[in-house]
Amino acid sequence: MKHETGTTTTGAIIGLIFVIWAFASWLTHVVVCISDDRWGFLIAGAIFAPVGMIHGTGVWLGVW
Repeated sequence: MKHETGTTTTGAIIGLIFVIWAFASWLTHVVVCISDDRWGFLIAGAIFAPVGMIHGTGVWLGVW
């Protein structure tokens, strides 16, 4: 049996990139909401993380 290390390594790198993006975008959401005094939106993003990740990514791209 031959072990394909490229597939495992690629999957690990993609997973790591996703985790870094998710945390960084969520953290951006938290910082922006605190600085703009948007407490309700901060709580919504803290309870339901995808809201914060989408908002954080939008901040990076200049959408919000």
